[in-house]
Amino acid sequence: MALEGKHILVTGAASGIGRATALRLAEDGATLTLADINQEGLTETASMISAPIEIIAYDATDIESCQSMMAAATANGLDCLCNIAGLLDWGPTLDFDEARFQRVIAINLSSVYSLCRAALPDLIKSGGNIVNMASTAGLLGTPYSIAYSASKHGIVGLTKSLAVEFASRNVRVNAVAPGQVNTPMAHQAPPEGDVDWPLMMRNAPKLPDGICEPADIAEMVAYLASDKASKITGSVINIDGGQLTG
Repeated sequence: MALEGKHILVTGAASGIGRATALRLAEDGATLTLADINQEGLTETASMISAPIEIIAYDATDIESCQSMMAAATANGLDCLCNIAGLLDWGPTLDFDEARFQRVIAINLSSVYSLCRAALPDLIKSGGNIVNMASTAGLLGTPYSIAYSASKHGIVGLTKSLAVEFASRNVRVNAVAPGQVNTPMAHQAPPEGDVDWPLMMRNAPKLPDGICEPADIAEMVAYLASDKASKITGSVINIDGGQLTG
C-alpha cells in the first residue's frame, strides 16, 4: 500500500490510461479524486474501485472550469496530481486548421499548466509531486501530428522547467511518454487526406508485442507518484516497445 494516506487527483479518468491509472493507484491505497469531461465514464471508473471516490466533471478547454475543479479537488489538500487527460487529433497539416490546432493545445498543454499552477501551493505543503502525460510524439518529429506533437513537446518542457524551479521546495515533477497504446483514443478513425503510411510507421515499436496496454503506463505513473521515486524529478520516461531506439 505504497500510496496509503496520499490524496491523488487523476484527470482523464473516464477511460484509457486515466482509468487504468485510477485503478492502479487505488490498489496502492491512494485516496482518489477523478476528473474528466465524461461524467458517465467517471461513474463507471469509480464503480470499479471499492474505496470511496470523489468524481468531478470539468472541461479542459475552459480555464475557469479547470480552476474550479482544482479548488474542489484540493479542499482537503493534495499529495499528487496526475495529468492524464488529453486529445489526439491528427491529419495532414495543410488540412489542419487553426481551430483544431488551438483545441489540442488547450486540452493537452494549457489546461495542464493551469492545473499544475493551481496545485502547486498544496503540493509545496505536502512535499508532493506531479506526473504529466507526455508522448513519444513529444520527443521527436511526427508527421501529420502537428498540434499533438507540439502539445507534447510543450509538456516535456513544462515538466522539466517546473522540476527545476520547485525542486528546492521538495516538489517532484516527472512525465511518462507512451508510444502506441491500446486505448479508444488510439483506435479512432484515420484522417482523410493524403497520408504517407510508410512514413507514419517509421517509428513503429521494435518489440514483437510492442503496443502497450493502459496498465503498462499506469504502472509507471504509480511508481513516480510514490515515495519509491523520491530521487526522481525532471525525468521523461518513455514506454514505447523500443519505438525510439532507432
